[in-house]
Amino acid sequence: MITRPHKEAAELNSVVGGVLDDIRRRGDAAVKEYEQKFDKVALDSLKVTDEEIREAEAQVGDDLKAALQMAHQNIKTFHEAQRFVGKKVVTQPGVTCWQKAVAIEKVGLYIPGGTAPLFSTVLMLATPAKIAGCKQIVLCSPPNREGKLHPAILVAAKIAGVDTIYKIGGVQAIGAMAYGTESVPKVYKIFGPGNQYVMAAKQMVSLHDVAIDMPAGPSEVAIIADETANPAFVAADFLSQAEHGVDSQAVLVTTSQTLLDAVDKEVKRQLDLLPRKEIASVSLTYSKMIRVDTMDEAIELINDYAPEHLIIATKDYMEVAEKVVNAGSVFLGNYSCESAGDYASGTNHTLPTSGYAKAYSGVSLDSFIRKITFQELTAEGIRNIGPTVELMAANEQLDAHKNAMTLRLKTSPAPSQKGE
Repeated sequence: MITRPHKEAAELNSVVGGVLDDIRRRGDAAVKEYEQKFDKVALDSLKVTDEEIREAEAQVGDDLKAALQMAHQNIKTFHEAQRFVGKKVVTQPGVTCWQKAVAIEKVGLYIPGGTAPLFSTVLMLATPAKIAGCKQIVLCSPPNREGKLHPAILVAAKIAGVDTIYKIGGVQAIGAMAYGTESVPKVYKIFGPGNQYVMAAKQMVSLHDVAIDMPAGPSEVAIIADETANPAFVAADFLSQAEHGVDSQAVLVTTSQTLLDAVDKEVKRQLDLLPRKEIASVSLTYSKMIRVDTMDEAIELINDYAPEHLIIATKDYMEVAEKVVNAGSVFLGNYSCESAGDYASGTNHTLPTSGYAKAYSGVSLDSFIRKITFQELTAEGIRNIGPTVELMAANEQLDAHKNAMTLRLKTSPAPSQKGE
């Protein structure tokens, strides 16, 4: 069993619950106070203006704009292929059932800012929301000390078609979108990753007020590797998660002691070159390198851990992948670095963490829609399934249910047998 880093639940829930209650009661005033307290900025207005978006466009270089456009196109291509096509199914003569996909009308997107502005997450969430046809897309992200959002976040939002943007971070952003304030509209579902405070806030508001995508908390990666893996590649993937935040985690499971030793050396070498060395160093204290005797043992360990990201760097990676049942997103072979999925391959990087990959999927087009079922029964259909419904309702002692069918059966006599 691999232990994940975590804060004591009682401490976490006490802090988060207090902030949420305050925002529910006092709206914008409370949000601004918590922005001052947590993000160290005094805000006159919470909403990003058109002028701020224009300023951001001028500050972002053409090369980054082109990269954002390419990533957006790949994400759009992959998610458009997920469109639901419903079909009518006749379960009995005269009984037709089908589903229709309908977009969630109001969604809220949380974009972490903190130590790293995750403008890529804007594309990952807003792109499928637009494809789904959500009528209102609200985006929240923490401002810097000058009260500005990172310009690339605003440019990515414009590329993805989002223009309702607020300078709010952390728990206060989740509360504002869940309850609604004078400035921020209440949404029906909240999306987006975040630290343990954000994850706790999402889970709390989901109890009574709003749906959430999943419990997406601190980032994590697991790597299954054998002697054919490139130690430098594995170390780079290890550190790519470690630099996310101090509560991130990386796990290597390998059948090769030689590889493990080489990766350990590479991690230390590459760590010294990282600008975010201090953050990565803390998260490395939670990270693990584990040698096992067989690949089956490695797979069993990983399926129990249920990682957010899983890299399989083995000679027979397709065969190993077939045995994976618990993971958010899987990267196959030495060249499939997790960074590709984080940014531009097209798959979504908003994924279940903390072992929730055992029960949750990552964000997809389906995350932004609901499927409404329809059914149409004719007189023939009533005759075909009516007696079954009557019998089942009677045995559940729900006589009104039975009566609703009985009344219809009485008006739908069997067809005449004349001429047969």
